[in-house]
Parts: sequence; C-alpha cells; structure tokens
Amino acid sequence: MTLTISLTRKIVPALLMAAFSVHAAPAPQAAQPKLVVVLVVDGLPQEQVTRYRDQFGQGGFRRLLEQGAWFSDAHQAHGITVTAIGHSAVLSGAYPYQHGVIGNNWIDPVTKQSVYCTEDSAHKYIGEETKPDDGTSPAKLRVTTLGDELRYGTGNQAKVITVSGKDRGAILLAGKTGTAYMYMEKTGNFASSTYYMQQHPQWVQRYQAAKPQDRYYGKSWTPLLADSAYARDARDDLVPAKPGARNTFPFAYYSDSGSLDGDYYSRLKSGPFLDELTLEFARAAVDGEQLGRNPAGVPDILGVSLSAHDYVNHAYGPESKMSHDHLQRLDRMLAGFFADLDKKVGMDNVLVVLTADHGFANVPEFNETRGVPARRIDGAQLVKDLNDHLTSTLGVDKLVTTFSLPNIYLDYALAEKNGTSRVELEDAAARFLLQRDGLAQVYTRTQMETGAVATRMDTLMRRAWNRQLSGDLMVVTKPAWYFGKGVGGTSHGTPYTYDTNVPLMVYGPRWIKPGAYGQYAEVVDIAPTLAHLLRVRQPSASEGRVLTEVVR
Repeated sequence: MTLTISLTRKIVPALLMAAFSVHAAPAPQAAQPKLVVVLVVDGLPQEQVTRYRDQFGQGGFRRLLEQGAWFSDAHQAHGITVTAIGHSAVLSGAYPYQHGVIGNNWIDPVTKQSVYCTEDSAHKYIGEETKPDDGTSPAKLRVTTLGDELRYGTGNQAKVITVSGKDRGAILLAGKTGTAYMYMEKTGNFASSTYYMQQHPQWVQRYQAAKPQDRYYGKSWTPLLADSAYARDARDDLVPAKPGARNTFPFAYYSDSGSLDGDYYSRLKSGPFLDELTLEFARAAVDGEQLGRNPAGVPDILGVSLSAHDYVNHAYGPESKMSHDHLQRLDRMLAGFFADLDKKVGMDNVLVVLTADHGFANVPEFNETRGVPARRIDGAQLVKDLNDHLTSTLGVDKLVTTFSLPNIYLDYALAEKNGTSRVELEDAAARFLLQRDGLAQVYTRTQMETGAVATRMDTLMRRAWNRQLSGDLMVVTKPAWYFGKGVGGTSHGTPYTYDTNVPLMVYGPRWIKPGAYGQYAEVVDIAPTLAHLLRVRQPSASEGRVLTEVVR
C-alpha cells in the first residue's frame, strides 16, 4: 500500500504534464550547474523560518526565499524524525524501510546490542581518537545517493565532498563514494576516516595546522539583535535549563582546566561558532578540491550539514531567545558563504538546496503555558512496567528483550514456548501501552507485515519500519509529548507536523522558477529533482518525484 501511495505521487503529475504538453516545443536546456550545494540545517522547523523571516538580512535565507523556490508544505515524510534518518532521505530519495537507517541508534538483530547508524569497526578517524561507536563509514546505508549516481555517470570525475558538525550528518550525505569530513570534539579539527582515504590531502592538513577553532576561546555568545527583536520569544524562566546549565545569555566558551582541551572543543558545539567553523571548512574544501571548477567539466556536489541549531533547540526549545538568535546568526553566515561562492564559482553556476533533517517540539513547560498538554515520558520505566505487566498476566518473565524507542523488541520464541502466540503477545503489550498516559498509537510487527494503511500516521510509520531491523512494537506519543526524563530541553522524533514540516528551498535562477509554492512536497523529492537537472540516474531506492513545478 505504501508503494502504491508513493507511485501515485510520481505518476499522476507526470500524466498531467504530458497531457498539456503534447504540442509544446521543447525548450532549450540550460547548461548544467557547475556546483550543487546541499545545505541541511539540523533541527530547523519550517515555522521558525516563517516566524523570524522579517528579521533576515538580504543575502542568506531571504535570498533563497525571494529568489528561489520555497515549499511551505514540505515534509520529512517518515514517522521517526531524527538526524540520521533525515540526512539519509535528502540525497537518497528513499524511506527507512528501504535505506535501512532506522534511527540514530537501533538494536542489531543478531547481537541484540545497540548499534550506531554510521559506526564501522573496520575504519578509524585519520589522526584522531576513534571510539568503538564513532561514525566512520556509510556501511549501514543500503542504497545509493545522488552523489554516487553522479560519480558513476561521470566515470568518478565528479567530486562529492560533505562536512558536518556530526559524523552522521556528513557520512549519510556523502553516500558510498563521496568523501565526508566531521567535527572532532576532542580537538576541534574536521577529519575524515580511513573508509575514504589513508591520509588527508594537503589542503586539509593546512586547515588543521591553522587551528581556527582556537580563536573562540574566552569569547561569549551574546544576542545579535536589540532586545526588542526578541519580544515574541518565550521568557527565559519558561525554558528550564538542565542541571548545571545556563538558560540565558551570555554563553562563554572556555574549559574548566583553563586550557584548550576537549572540554572547550565540546562546548563549541552548543552555539553559533560550530557553524562558523563548518562553513569555513566548506570554503576550504571549495578551494582545495576546486569544487565548481572541475577540470573534467562535470558538476560537483558540496554537502554542508549545520549541526548547532539542533543542539540549541534541544537545550532551550525553538521558542527560546537562544534559538531565535542562533537562526539570525546562521542567516548572516549563509549570506557570507554565498558571497564567497559568488566570487569563487559564480552564483549563476551554482544550484543551492536548503532543507532540514527534522523539526522540533516546544519545551513541555512552555507548551503548558499555552494550554497544550505536554510531558516527558521515561522510556526505561515504560518498558520496565510493560515487562512487569506481561509477567503478571502471561506468567512469563522478560518477554521484552530490549528497546530503542520508539522500537520495542519481544521474545516470540519464549512466549510460544509457554503457550502464548505471537499475536497474543503483541496484543497484550499494545493494550497495556495504549492505556499509558501520553501514548497515542502502538504498531505491531503483524500490523506492519500485513501492510494495512488507513491514516497519514500509518503511512509515515510504515515507511519508518524496516522488516529486518525494526522492533516488534513501534510506539507513538501523543502530540507535544516525547521520550525523555528530567527537566529542561526538548526533542523530536514523531510523525507530527512540528517534527516533519521542514524548509525546502531551491535556488538557481538558470534552472529554478522562483516563488512560494503551496504544493505538498517531501524531502525525498530533492534527489530525483537534482538527478533530473544533472541528467543522471536517480538513486537506487528513490521514491520521490521531480518537482516539475519549479523547474524551468
């Protein structure tokens, strides 16, 4: 059923276009872009773009909104909206049930241990400490990306370079054959891994030797705008900080030891300086790899995942002054980045896409002031209570083997050994969970395998469920609730619009018709649209559509 829905999105627009263009003369094709820049702002909900749009400068977001195509109803159209899944969707055009990245972490079906989306023990960071669960390769991504298809179509002459503050942000954009660089929180360097190369190129070594990350030591993040500009934001006292953390400006960057160390470099992630460094490294990549000036005359791809907004929103919420200010600072950073691209490549040769991997829920304490019921749900306690309930009602202990919410894994063999069928176990667990405060829906493996789809939530959750990797139960919270505990901060990960509705902007006057588009669009539409413009094969599991309404 999911496949039928996806195919309908592609076939119907194509038939309509064909019906009205039988006698149209073919338009001359513009030259291909020399450089495609794919920007992913981690954790940026669409509503923040519209809410703060009037304060943007001229060269950043406003340039994309007014001179490019902007989709107001664009979505990460799968039910588990987290960083790894969202980044996988951008250039694969695929949903988790096919691309195999079902979360930032999940349970390995063989070892029953938690695994990280980009971990690979066969590879290490170059010149940096590598922990067992650090992200070093795209081994768990089961499909190709646009960059893979571009490199295949050009005999590997096209360059695909990605950079991010998070390993998963870079690796999952780079695909199988691109090259990813990620921020190292112990040293503040950007580094790659031995999956891509054995030694960094000279331009990376020069960048690292300059130590640009050290310039922020002792500096503070203070508001960019006048106090009156933040009047629409939540009061600081409605944004409770986590224990030991601040919830109001200014934020100083230092280390407890008083020297440049991992404490300081880790703190840089929680504010605008991480994004400044990411864009600075992207500039170095444009120069070092001659992106957009490929000697073979083929297009290149630069993927930039800007991670700091996610960290800020987790800590303070999208309604906070801190999140508001960070977005304004990011706007100015993008303006400078585009200005530099114009000098080096020429913006008339560049195609830019900007989107996000997921949105964000408001902080529960803030939601309650608006009359919106909202709480955090302690996932570990929830699973313990479920196990206790199944033990008391079915007479068998430990029928829940493990969990990585929203996925819960059951021991079918143990249940059947004691006279309880698979369906009986699932139903007993689902009935108990649906009586718990804050839970809206529970999907069982049997439901997922039979493929029944009745609602939009059903469709999104089925897309997020992978037969080999996902749990036997998938649990959905009520709107505004999320899995977490303690006080302070907020999160994402649900199929609700505040988590799925993200920006989708495409800029490139030679190829894109500017305007505000109200048509429904998905992030998985980016890959097939770019494949059309680059004249290469679509990624292997792409289910998106070409956004023909914006293509010249």
